[in-house]
Amino acid sequence: MPDRGGGPTGPRIRVGRPSRRVRTLLMTLGVLAVLAMAFTMFAGFWTDWLWYRSVDYSSVFTTTLSTKIGLFFVFGLLMALAVGFNIWLAHRLRPPLSAMSMEQQSLDRYRMGIAPYKKWLLLGITALVGLIAGASASGQWRTWLMWINGVSFGQKDPQFHLDVSFYAFDLPWYRFLLGFGFAATILSLIAAALTHYLYGGLRVTSPGARATAAATGHLSVLLGIFVALKAVAYWLDRYGLAVKSSDFKATDNWTGLRYVDANAYLPAKTILFCIAVICALLFFATLWRRTWQLPVIGFGLMVLSAILIGGLYPAIVQKFQVQPNEQAKEAPYVEKNLKATREAYGIEGTQVTDYSGTSKTEDKTTLRDDVAGAASIRVLDPNIVSPTFQQLQQIRKYYAFPTNLDVDRYSVNGQDQDTVIGLRELNLAGVDKQNWINNHFRYTHGYGVVAAKGTTADADGRPAFTESNLPSEGVLGKYEQRIYYGEKTTTYSIVGGPQKEIDYSDDQGEKTTSYTGKSGVNLSNPVNRAAYAVAFGEPQILYSGAIGEGSRVLYNRTPKERVEAVAPWLTIDGDAYPAVVGDRVQWIVDAYTTTNGYPYASRTTLGDTTADSLTATNDNRAVVAQQNQVNYIRNSVKATVDAYTGEVKLYQWDTKDPVLKTWMKAFPGTVEKKSEISTALMAHLRYPQDLFKVQRELLTRYHVKDATTFLSGSEVWQVPNDPTNQSNDAVPPYYLSMKMPDQKAQAFSLTTTFTPNGRDNLSAFMAVDSEAGTSGYGKIRVLKLPTSTTVDGPKQVQSQFNSEQDIAESIRLLKGGDSEVEYGNLLTVPLDGGLLYVEPVYVRGGGLKYPLLRKVLVSYGGVTAFEDSLDEALNKVFGTEGATPKPPADDGDTTTPPPATGNATVQEALQDAQEAFTAGQEALKKPDWEAYAKAQADLEAALKRAEDAQAAADKSGGSPSPSSSPSASAKPGTSASPTPSPSSSPSG
Repeated sequence: MPDRGGGPTGPRIRVGRPSRRVRTLLMTLGVLAVLAMAFTMFAGFWTDWLWYRSVDYSSVFTTTLSTKIGLFFVFGLLMALAVGFNIWLAHRLRPPLSAMSMEQQSLDRYRMGIAPYKKWLLLGITALVGLIAGASASGQWRTWLMWINGVSFGQKDPQFHLDVSFYAFDLPWYRFLLGFGFAATILSLIAAALTHYLYGGLRVTSPGARATAAATGHLSVLLGIFVALKAVAYWLDRYGLAVKSSDFKATDNWTGLRYVDANAYLPAKTILFCIAVICALLFFATLWRRTWQLPVIGFGLMVLSAILIGGLYPAIVQKFQVQPNEQAKEAPYVEKNLKATREAYGIEGTQVTDYSGTSKTEDKTTLRDDVAGAASIRVLDPNIVSPTFQQLQQIRKYYAFPTNLDVDRYSVNGQDQDTVIGLRELNLAGVDKQNWINNHFRYTHGYGVVAAKGTTADADGRPAFTESNLPSEGVLGKYEQRIYYGEKTTTYSIVGGPQKEIDYSDDQGEKTTSYTGKSGVNLSNPVNRAAYAVAFGEPQILYSGAIGEGSRVLYNRTPKERVEAVAPWLTIDGDAYPAVVGDRVQWIVDAYTTTNGYPYASRTTLGDTTADSLTATNDNRAVVAQQNQVNYIRNSVKATVDAYTGEVKLYQWDTKDPVLKTWMKAFPGTVEKKSEISTALMAHLRYPQDLFKVQRELLTRYHVKDATTFLSGSEVWQVPNDPTNQSNDAVPPYYLSMKMPDQKAQAFSLTTTFTPNGRDNLSAFMAVDSEAGTSGYGKIRVLKLPTSTTVDGPKQVQSQFNSEQDIAESIRLLKGGDSEVEYGNLLTVPLDGGLLYVEPVYVRGGGLKYPLLRKVLVSYGGVTAFEDSLDEALNKVFGTEGATPKPPADDGDTTTPPPATGNATVQEALQDAQEAFTAGQEALKKPDWEAYAKAQADLEAALKRAEDAQAAADKSGGSPSPSSSPSASAKPGTSASPTPSPSSSPSG
């Protein structure tokens, strides 16, 4: 046969099919790829299930998963049915004959092209929109569970008189349903319009009618549904005004109705609702009238009304009614906001007391004995001394302490004592030989608690340890010291199998152990091993001989991530802290329930409000927020994580919190009753820092109770920046055992200061009773200073410390060589109407790479002291130096240079002698004998010059100094014997 292609003829190249072997191989590879993908997805699900089961919170996993699956299928199916039905209906209502036009002839090609695949195309489109809608709906599992399980708050909003639960639990779900309805209607409208256009029901350029009657009726109904939903939106917007955020009077995120909302927006929303209902009915009426004339007019009227009534009218009311007399108009609504905000953040019971800020006692010496009763002043700063703990108590490189230690209190000899505490946690970076076996099988845990007195240090400025060494020993008694779960333990370990673990090392060598706890997931099952090999991306888990009978994998090991995993509906405080409770080390984690739907209560952003100078340098201190912007918060749960077993327990702390009750209905059996908290655990519970920081931020504005003062802004405070560094971040709150003026005894408290907005003087001092288990727990006290007088704030006190000549010179000397000075926490203590400031000063210097307490700064009533110990500084400030003599120095007798005289030459020589003396003392502490010898030579030369100058002055008729000899100038408690030689000093 001739070639119809017209081209040259030739042999045909026949492309053969792949051989059976190749086809089989390709099919096998395809099946294996599918199975691998399926197993990867299964591994994630299976390992999650195993982990939740291992911590006995499988109900959290199943409830969350079933809720997500249910929402996915229900709303995915509804969306698919809505869009699919409208595509099918539009296709069914297509005209039997299409118009003869260029437009329709062009569309014929598309109609013919998709004709064989119409069913598959319909299924594909509906499946796609269903998957997207289902995935979006599954993310609303919290909203669904709160709506279905919501309990009453027992409080009603002041505008609509509905229970707060309507705004917290119901309104968010209704808004989700409304949003879903809008999405389904819009997608259906678009899909139906495209289908009608494709099949000739809608025409753009064809002659004749632009739409068939069927298409008109169909699209009109969809538009009517859209407008009806808009009517529902207008109605819900009325209630939404009670939780609407806006900026008002320097208050970000103000929530609730204002005058313009109640008198303009609220009636406008009601009118727009009525107009939308009428407009929707007009669209539905096109089923009978078959014309869009009236619906289009109605829709235009609705849009015009929204502009005029919903936009222009409120602006006119604000401009001509509110602004000319704002305080009178807004005052009733401000009162509602003040009341609701104080209730929502738990600050309604704050006790604000006027405080003079200056002592009325003329003889300050009588106040010296009152200091001990006013506070157990902590000079050991937990945010400074971690390197000191590390250097002195690390023992082995594979141990480490957190960057910021914690403050707790322990009973020693029947007396509660503020204690700085840290755990010796595992530090894999310190393991000399890094490999998979060492990192995950041999080095698996930390060991022991290290604790020190908070109120003192030893003679060398080191912490006075009450629990130390390895294994740890001290006042805490016997307890399980192995730390398998901690803040620095972020990798997985495989324990309990044939591979022994390194327990700790001593002079006799390494001690080994094998984990006997029930924590973790058993790896004896090959399916489990395969799942974790995939989940962790570590194939050795599948075949390693180090894994055998009894092997268990431990992961999710930080306290915060464990609590967050078992209670994903909680917001986790940024500071988990350890405590020895009975014979176990327990991590204590504070957790919050929150909502952003409390009517009239102003919102706050947790990430910003809880930030301070510590969170800026330590990510582990950041709050783990379930939702970042809230306007209601309660410390409703106290959680514990066992440092050995990893066991997580949740305790109901706030028994009245309706949000917690709602979640307890949703996840029954997960939270234990408050009565289950043991006495030993109760002794270590405390008021949480992040809640305190949120409350103090709110109290900068909401400490006032009347609208007039609030609107004037004259009483706005601010949280001062941390004066001890240059970070310009907020000062952190400090734990301290202290007594407020109305308290009879000291209580473990959390404290902070306030300054006026834009100024540095002190405006208020705030403390909350943190002594859990007592009747006063949680009571907030604020001492408000007078505005008519100026009392120095933290920054000003710090500036005084730095600017006083003697102190500045001493600090300059401390910074000599390669030394660094670090300021500790600046503590504030109310005392006899005044305020006592105490700040420890640490020095890193010489061969020491860790800070030691060298000096203590104290200020009271304008008098400042900078001494070697707290007692000495207090004695100087209160004028009682002779009452408590300084004990003899540990490093032997030394000569102190004589005091200053009126002779300039003598004064200069004595200043040189003082510097030489200080240098000698520093050299002794290192010890650096060469530097010490040089300092003593300089001291001797300076004293000789002083004596010669004084003698010359006496001969020429000058006034002799009353204390010009070394013996007359010795400090109390020191000897005036000649300067010791290096051999007479204690050995290093």
